[in-house]
Amino acid sequence: MSQPFTESTVLSNGVKMPWLGLGVWKVKDDGEVERTVASALELGYRSIDTAAAYNNEEGVGAAIRNSGLARDEIFVTTKIWNANQGYDTTLAAFEESRRKLGLDEIDLLLIHWPVKGKYTETWRALEKLYKDGAVRAIGVSNFQIHHLKDIEASGEIKPMVNQVEYHPLLSQTELRAYCESNGIQLEAWSPLMQGNLDQSALADIGAKYGKSAAQIVLRWDLQNKVVTIPKSTNPARMQENAAIFDFELTADDMAQIDGLNRNQRFGPDPDNFNF
Repeated sequence: MSQPFTESTVLSNGVKMPWLGLGVWKVKDDGEVERTVASALELGYRSIDTAAAYNNEEGVGAAIRNSGLARDEIFVTTKIWNANQGYDTTLAAFEESRRKLGLDEIDLLLIHWPVKGKYTETWRALEKLYKDGAVRAIGVSNFQIHHLKDIEASGEIKPMVNQVEYHPLLSQTELRAYCESNGIQLEAWSPLMQGNLDQSALADIGAKYGKSAAQIVLRWDLQNKVVTIPKSTNPARMQENAAIFDFELTADDMAQIDGLNRNQRFGPDPDNFNF
């Protein structure tokens, strides 16, 4: 069996990004996030996804420092929050994230949401940070095709990653095809549909391989070439989420899971959000 945590995609600029990481949305910075990230790193996870808006960058940074791992062994993602968008405010917000994380260099910096009238200026700030060597890769989150086209028209560098809500009930086929043809790595948040895994197709396919519905979904992500960051604070669940590299879904399995799509979101709509 291949080592799951070293399996990586290569972004358009040559930077390696692990296929599987840990998301820490809603994990509190009261010791919980530090314990969670420490457990994940101990299990072998090497990619951690946080954001300024999660209010837990300090705990993430502390766990990384205390892990004893070399900095270049861990891929760290954070995001610029909506209230800080715009050119100068983004640069200041980045410095704040860097200070809280206690890291000189961030592996991946994303724009959290496409705030109307602001995201192209925010992108210009990300381009500057990238050119200055403060970040190894830059990207966006929750961007639709038209948002990506705006950035392409006004910017100099294409986003390397687009992190979006992606799962069998929201398979984002057009967006995935657009990203793939433009060298933008798609990444899934809420890959496990916030626990709404009770689909008989997932149970049936899982029974065939001796895998859980969650493992089937995460394997489907992988085979669709989508980076995935399931969130968990439970070490046993983290281990289960990583046990997806020792089997392969057939074309029929994949088609069956594709057939579950209902364009159903559990999170906000990127074209209609108000925060």
